Amino acid sequence: MPRQAPEVILKTPEEIAIMREAGQIVAEVLATTRDALRPGISTKELDTIAETIIRDHGATPAFLGYAPGKHPPFPATITASINNELVHGIPSESRILEEGDIIGIDVACFHKEYVGDAAYTAAVGEVPATVERLIRVTEETLQEAIKLCVPGNHISDIARMTSKYAAKHGYSVASEYTGHGVGKAMHEAPQVPNWWPRRIKPNMRGPMDYELQPGMTFAIEPMLIMGRNDLIELDDGWTVVTKDGSLNAHMEHTICVTEGEPIILTLP
Repeated sequence: MPRQAPEVILKTPEEIAIMREAGQIVAEVLATTRDALRPGISTKELDTIAETIIRDHGATPAFLGYAPGKHPPFPATITASINNELVHGIPSESRILEEGDIIGIDVACFHKEYVGDAAYTAAVGEVPATVERLIRVTEETLQEAIKLCVPGNHISDIARMTSKYAAKHGYSVASEYTGHGVGKAMHEAPQVPNWWPRRIKPNMRGPMDYELQPGMTFAIEPMLIMGRNDLIELDDGWTVVTKDGSLNAHMEHTICVTEGEPIILTLP
């Protein structure tokens, strides 16, 4: 039997307005933690900053206690992934940022039952031009992907563009991790991959290649890697690192498809 695609939940204008509020909380967390980045600060301190902001708004950290599948409950508000850590790094008092590190911070919250979810990668102090370029191109990839979020386009258009844009600049993408629908749940349909199989041509529309419609809300999160995209999950059950030690960058926004231009829900 053909694979049954999960239903995409289209949001009403009222729901989108609440998600915009959730997105602004997340944006405040990202801006404040970015301003706090410096050599000597621990990732636990960054996590405390994030949790305080979220709770001050009457919202709830979405990652804290999250335990999908065989994962243990996640013990923090943010994920803080340093250097070759791709995603899901666990904040700790013993993880102290150093000059020349890069860090990816991902955060999500529940606000009035709806989720906001976003991420950035930034440098700690001075980094080589090659690393600055990685971060810049990852942000460019995200912005180019957002431009495609208009009615009539498909999920595969976003995925193909992401992998092609990365390859054009000499990077691989994290094929095992995807963007995702966002709403009352942190992960809804559709999945938004960072690549699309070459054997599936643009005129071959499978059940997971959703056509974009007004009211769709999802997170786009390109993850670009300077080396190979072979990944390992560490024994903590969460932290994912590149097998060859390559640096990488991860950017994310939650967007809403409209009749016209897409709305970025996780801007300030």
